[in-house]
Amino acid sequence: FVIAFTERRPDQVSTNCYAQSAQIRKIRKKMMEIMTKEAGTVQLRELVKKLIPESIGKEITKQTRGIFPLKDVLIRKVKIIKKPKFDITKLMELHGDGDGDAGVAMLRPEAEEAQNTLTAEVKAAPMEEDE
Repeated sequence: FVIAFTERRPDQVSTNCYAQSAQIRKIRKKMMEIMTKEAGTVQLRELVKKLIPESIGKEITKQTRGIFPLKDVLIRKVKIIKKPKFDITKLMELHGDGDGDAGVAMLRPEAEEAQNTLTAEVKAAPMEEDE
């Protein structure tokens, strides 16, 4: 979802500036084209990198300048409409095959209340059988 504001002309006296409905329709159509093009050609990680510096908003401002000058074009919400294809080989390339970085043993034992209840029950069951 994008929000944009119309920009005043340099010699304009009135405080408000409104675009006509035909111009608004053209601007919305151009916004949709730019957003689908930008979002559809890149991976999710690159899309987030584009959203953070507002480069898509700047692109919309440049492209719609001929229809009506806009300012403060911001993308305020993004929805994933279609689930991306899951590729296990790409995931394994990103994470590698596990280079032995499994973590470090804790220096002190866990508190009783912090232990996982499922594993605590499993450990407690063999002890009860021994008695």
